[in-house]
Amino acid sequence: MKLLLRTFAAEFVFAGILADCLAMLLLVILMVRFPPLILVVAMAFWICPKVRNTAHL
Repeated sequence: MKLLLRTFAAEFVFAGILADCLAMLLLVILMVRFPPLILVVAMAFWICPKVRNTAHL
């Protein structure tokens, strides 16, 4: 039973990693196809830490 649970958990971890890799690949393809998205992603990485810091005040 414990082996079955570990196998099931490993399958979920593998599916999550695969989905994350596919999402990153899709984001890179979209950024190459639509260059303004590079600016949007860069601004998001710049703004998010500032928003988090102001939320703690």
